[in-house]
Amino acid sequence: MLGAKLAFRNIKEAGLRTWLNVAVLALTFIVIVGFQGLYTGILAQSSRAMIEDEVAGGQYWHQNYDPYDVLSIDDGHGIVPNGLVQMIENKKAVPILIRQATIYLLGRAQAAELRGIEPSQTILNIPSHTLYGKEGELPILIGKRMAKNKNLSIGDYVTIRWRDVHGTFDAMEGRVVHIMDTQVPTIDSGILWVPLEELRQMTALENEASIVVVSQNIDQIETFPPWHFNTQAFLIRDLTEMIKTKRISASIIYIILLFLGMLAIFDTQVLSIFRRKKEIGTLIALGMTRMQVVMLFTMEGVIQGVLAICVSLIFGMPLLSFLSEKGLSIPQIVEGYGFALSDKLYPIYSAELVLGTMVFLMVIVTIISFLPSSKIAKLQPTEALKGKIS
Repeated sequence: MLGAKLAFRNIKEAGLRTWLNVAVLALTFIVIVGFQGLYTGILAQSSRAMIEDEVAGGQYWHQNYDPYDVLSIDDGHGIVPNGLVQMIENKKAVPILIRQATIYLLGRAQAAELRGIEPSQTILNIPSHTLYGKEGELPILIGKRMAKNKNLSIGDYVTIRWRDVHGTFDAMEGRVVHIMDTQVPTIDSGILWVPLEELRQMTALENEASIVVVSQNIDQIETFPPWHFNTQAFLIRDLTEMIKTKRISASIIYIILLFLGMLAIFDTQVLSIFRRKKEIGTLIALGMTRMQVVMLFTMEGVIQGVLAICVSLIFGMPLLSFLSEKGLSIPQIVEGYGFALSDKLYPIYSAELVLGTMVFLMVIVTIISFLPSSKIAKLQPTEALKGKIS
């Protein structure tokens, strides 16, 4: 009890130095929680968008389909198995035929990808219902990033050149009927969506597909060789790993701030010990054990940590809660990181994150406060009373 009173008194007497330490620690706490919540929000939001717009409940791939090998995409197709056909008829899956193509804009040839999809499908959250064009006209659905990069607008015509199953090249004009914003870079840029049956006729690939996307409501997954099933986790693994990498990079900021905060506490403790050397000797001479004096100085550091957390909760958490509710408008920054989101990012701050950061910060503060104070355990009272601390 006496130690606590002395610790509070010393904290109060330190004045500005105490509050500078508290401010640094509070800033460290807010930044750690803020960035962790930001990356948690990015992962949740981008994963949700990717699942809704591209992955759904998982995908069956033809054995020759390899999205990472551009040169072999035209070979990755096959007849859809009867089991999958039944799922498609029951609206539990949607087939997609993927072909390489070349588009001609302003006299320049540019690589693109043709994807045929059933306009009436509801498995993926893309506006495929817009792919109903006039007879004799090929309707095209593109993403806003492709529209921006290629300077395309609704109603524009695009010359498309492709190769059919026999290797024969053909070409025709298609009209942009809709521009969508899927928030998924892999399908929002460089892809032209067209009606599935029309692409099958164009390529002489009747009843064939490259992948079959299944609904998120499917409970049991069956096997249909030579098609193999890829789970949600497998299909979004690159996104997950990329965000983990970005999270690790951001931890450098945490380390720097944490180092500054700990340095402030350590410096304060060392200065306090030298400034109060006679007081230390007096306390030991009056009967306090060396360990009690050590704990007194350690407690002062811990109190600063507690004050920092209180300041963070009072001033920082309302701000973070506001950002979590209203969102953060940073699409340009996020797209520069390699993935895209909607116009607003909504951080996620869980109780586990806040409590875990509090415990972590207090443990570090306690250790840093104890280290310089441990020198007192070797101190002789007569030396301290004379102002000697080596």
